[in-house]
Amino acid sequence: MSENNKSLGDLFPDLGPEVPIISGVAHDSTESLATVRRVPNEPGMAAKVFTMLAEAGVNVDMIVQASASTGTADISFTVPGTAAAKVQEVLQEKQDELGYQSFDIDANVGKVAVVGVGMKTHSGLAAKFFNALSDKGVNVLMISTSEIRIAALVPLEQLNDAVKALHTAYGLDSDQVEAVVYGGTGR
Repeated sequence: MSENNKSLGDLFPDLGPEVPIISGVAHDSTESLATVRRVPNEPGMAAKVFTMLAEAGVNVDMIVQASASTGTADISFTVPGTAAAKVQEVLQEKQDELGYQSFDIDANVGKVAVVGVGMKTHSGLAAKFFNALSDKGVNVLMISTSEIRIAALVPLEQLNDAVKALHTAYGLDSDQVEAVVYGGTGR
């Protein structure tokens, strides 16, 4: 085949499965968990809550809504710890409009996550994640996932144990850091 007739397979060869499957463990000890309790379970309620927070400049991360048979729901979400006071202010100010019964904010939480592009094509990674935490007695308060990430909110006093457990479970423990540098190739 001449230089001009190369196929895309020649130019971009298949390098096999995506590796590494899990490339790292991340954690954040500055999160706060807010829960709005017994919000009316009706269309648009979550939109109201998160619009009010957005208008106040609050960045929301993980979100979970749990409905009850009583026609109400609890909405839990995480925010940066620095935004907890603003969340409290907004929720107190908008209680009548939102119609919730109560709310609480817990600053004693931390987020731990594993990330890796290989997660899209490999099964069993969530099971390994939660088994590793369970084996160390780490309680999971909230879960969030994407194609390349599994994250859990855990009690702050268990965050370091969670990070260590996940490093070990995914084979990321190392006494020595090894780096490969491709000089001049742009990789």
